[in-house]
Amino acid sequence: MVIDMDTMKATLTPAREAAPRNTPIHPIWLRITHWLNAIAALVMMFSGWRIYDASPVFHQIVIPPSITLGGWLGGALQWHFAAMWLLVFNGIVYLALNIASGRFAAKFFPVSPRAVLRDLIAALSGKLSHTDLRQYNAVQKLAYLVVIVDLIVLVLSGLAIWKSVQFPLLRELMGGYDNARIVHFCAMAVMAAFVVVHVAMVALVPRSLLTMLRGR
Repeated sequence: MVIDMDTMKATLTPAREAAPRNTPIHPIWLRITHWLNAIAALVMMFSGWRIYDASPVFHQIVIPPSITLGGWLGGALQWHFAAMWLLVFNGIVYLALNIASGRFAAKFFPVSPRAVLRDLIAALSGKLSHTDLRQYNAVQKLAYLVVIVDLIVLVLSGLAIWKSVQFPLLRELMGGYDNARIVHFCAMAVMAAFVVVHVAMVALVPRSLLTMLRGR
């Protein structure tokens, strides 16, 4: 009996390549922490806008009450602090599991200015491929890294405002109490911009929402 090695190789190769495709694109822990982070961030953003309106940093900027949460300053503060604890503890779990599993380095790096510019031009011209949802393009990598750093800045600047006396070093690193409020507002604006772009990208590639819901 003569065994055709080329035929055997061709037969077995698809089976080996299919195995990784059958594994979840996003593991269950990632999906849970992602949605909890999203809920916490949105609650903090909408309640934070109500808190901001009570004492605006920039008097020419006023947030419409219809898109704020809390109904009044006291209610907004309660929502804000409740979401803060969820964001902090869930965020720590999210980062720890991403780093420990090696996913953080594998998904978000390497990333370079040239790659970001290339993929940004491709995206704007409608030529950026989304066939493989397992791989992030350079623009996605940069956006996710920016929002992770932004959320950390939000938490730290929020602590400098909330517990200014208890964290004097943090307050001074922010440039004082008033500057900490400016940093907090600007970081919130960055997060709001990320949410808008993120939702737009999901609308363009609906499959990405399905994979974050069911993993596959």
